[in-house]
Amino acid sequence: MNNSQENKNEGKDHKKEVTIFVEGIPHEWPKGEITYAEVVTLEVPDYPQHPEITYSVKYKKGHGNKPEGILVPGASVKVKEGMEFSVSETGQS
Repeated sequence: MNNSQENKNEGKDHKKEVTIFVEGIPHEWPKGEITYAEVVTLEVPDYPQHPEITYSVKYKKGHGNKPEGILVPGASVKVKEGMEFSVSETGQS
């Protein structure tokens, strides 16, 4: 009867969280996607009050055939356990 227990756990998948790292700091994040603004806000909590400041967001240890990349404003990426993000101010406004 182990299969019935496993099936019950699979049904709760949408509530699972993964640990992602933003500038080396661990954050629990719901399984699914994270947006550029959400990543920046984890690193710069007052970002929503200063959307004119542009940041460079890079990620690694991501999913599938694109485990590394750059997240641009308005974009999102699927999160994965242990995924790493780096956020740096570009100096542009």
